[in-house]
Order: sequence, then C-alpha cells, then structure tokens
Amino acid sequence: MGVKIIPVLGFVAPSGSGKTTLVRQLVAILSGRGLRVGYLKHAHHRFDLDVPGKDSYQAREAGARQTLLASKARWALQVESPVPGKDPDLKEMLAKFDADCLDLVLVEGFKHARYPKVEVFRPALRQPPLYPGDPSIIAVATDARIAHQPPAIVLPLNEPETVADFVLSRLDEIRLRIP
Repeated sequence: MGVKIIPVLGFVAPSGSGKTTLVRQLVAILSGRGLRVGYLKHAHHRFDLDVPGKDSYQAREAGARQTLLASKARWALQVESPVPGKDPDLKEMLAKFDADCLDLVLVEGFKHARYPKVEVFRPALRQPPLYPGDPSIIAVATDARIAHQPPAIVLPLNEPETVADFVLSRLDEIRLRIP
C-alpha cells in the first residue's frame, strides 16, 4: 500500500454546537452535487455497532479481535483497539478508508490533530472559540457576529449551501497525505 492523498476537512466544536447537524447537511449537499463523501467521527465514549445476544456480538465478546458484519446492503468491520484507553490517531483512521472510492472525507472531531478544520462557533454557548489557539482552523461557521478578533474566513452556519461552496473551493488546499 502506498501513500494516499485525499481532501480531508474537519469540523470541531463543543458538544451541542450543531457540528453534527452541519456535517449531515454537508454530506447530503455534496453527495447531491456528485461527490463521493466519506465520514469519520471521533467518539468520546464507548460505542457498539453490534447487538448484544447476536452471534457476531458474542464472538467479539469472546475475544475476536476483528468482526465483520455483512449483508446484501452493507458491511461493517469492527476492530478492537490494540491499546484500550488510547485515543485513535486521525491519520491511522483515515488510512482505513478506500481513497479510490472517495472524493472527500469530512471529519467530526479530532480537534487536537493538525489538519484543516472548520470551527462551529456559537457565542450563545458562552465557550471560548478554538480558532485563536489553533492555526489548523481555516474558517469559522457561526450563527452570530464574532465579537473578538475574527478569523480570515467566517461562514454563515445556517447556510449549509454556502459552507458547501467553501468546501468545494478548497478541495485542492485540504489534501492530506495518508500513510
């Protein structure tokens, strides 16, 4: 396997800011415009794609390190973390995608990783913005006027078509080398 180069753009913000809603809207808009979009979400809690009591769940619970669920509609591979308790590495996770089948990957989270990101900022949440301390944030999507030093690019959070236009305009600039 060689190095893959694919456009990757993250969306970061505190919980409750609307980043999931925005990303969901962007996936629909960009897919509707003909792009093949991948999605990677960093979860801060334990999650399970399988159902307790089912055969695959029981095999994983018994010690299977990888479990593949497959049907006519889709398949999903679950892999147990080799180092439980350690946060996943963004580039390692991106390398799991089949870049030949994608035009863009939208990432939700991984706010501490260095990669191109858009911050979803809502002043009403009374939390400090991330962009002043993170040079990887290339734009801020907000629903209000930014009172302090605004970033170079401010996007209207409630206009996902405009945010999608911004994403498309930056495809060449947001390419990452994935091992």
